[in-house]
Amino acid sequence: MIRLKLKRQPKVPLQAERLSPDGLSGLSRDAIGAIEILHGRRRCRVDEFFEVQGEGADELQIEGDLRKVQQIGSRMTRGTLAIRGDVGMHLGASMSGGKITVDGDAGDWAGAEMVGGEIHIGGNAGDRIGGAYVGSLTGMKNGTILVDGTVGSEIGLRMRRGLIVVGGQAGELAGLQMKGGTIVLRGGAAARCGAWMRRGTIVSLQPVATLATHHYSTDYNPTFLNLYARHLQGFGIEIPHRSEEGGYARYCGDGSVRGKGEILVWQPRDASV
Repeated sequence: MIRLKLKRQPKVPLQAERLSPDGLSGLSRDAIGAIEILHGRRRCRVDEFFEVQGEGADELQIEGDLRKVQQIGSRMTRGTLAIRGDVGMHLGASMSGGKITVDGDAGDWAGAEMVGGEIHIGGNAGDRIGGAYVGSLTGMKNGTILVDGTVGSEIGLRMRRGLIVVGGQAGELAGLQMKGGTIVLRGGAAARCGAWMRRGTIVSLQPVATLATHHYSTDYNPTFLNLYARHLQGFGIEIPHRSEEGGYARYCGDGSVRGKGEILVWQPRDASV
């Protein structure tokens, strides 16, 4: 295992896209310490900010208050990356493989435009996780993002495929302009959920205020949620899917863009019935 421990806080954001198993695998400890990263506009070495231990592995652990360290795990394709603490923006952006775990919180754009792999955030996350960057037509195309806490606004912005699961409440405009994929909101969401979505599925286990442009269709128990339920059990996440527990109200839309997406809102069976 390669271990990096933050020695001192950067005064301005530290751009550290080389900090991933891809960027460090096969390198000696001295070579890792000599890698260039950007502190604002200034080029500096990894060992100016991090204590380096270990070498040559596909397993990387980074410790410390990393809220000002950005782009960790960017374009990652393999291996495991563990963050012990909070981490900054663009975590795992455009990653295509491997696994990232975070003990604390993550900043905005976590998993932005990712095409594969897995990100599991134990705390809260910021805005536009799994989303598309400004000017880009497509957000995440595949992969899995799990957030145990709350998330900010516009999660899954223009996502095409993949899975996002949020344990706490999501901010406004969850699933904005979705083109596909699945978002599971275990704690519900704020206003304008699914705005301008064209395709894809948003599953909410708590009541959400649907837009007038999402019309009610039916109550049912989708068969595909059985598969998701079994898949998520492997992460210790339970979602209701049995008819004896209740059902889902299906809302189709967004009609303002002739969308064919759906929002499924869980309705538990009344125990008194």
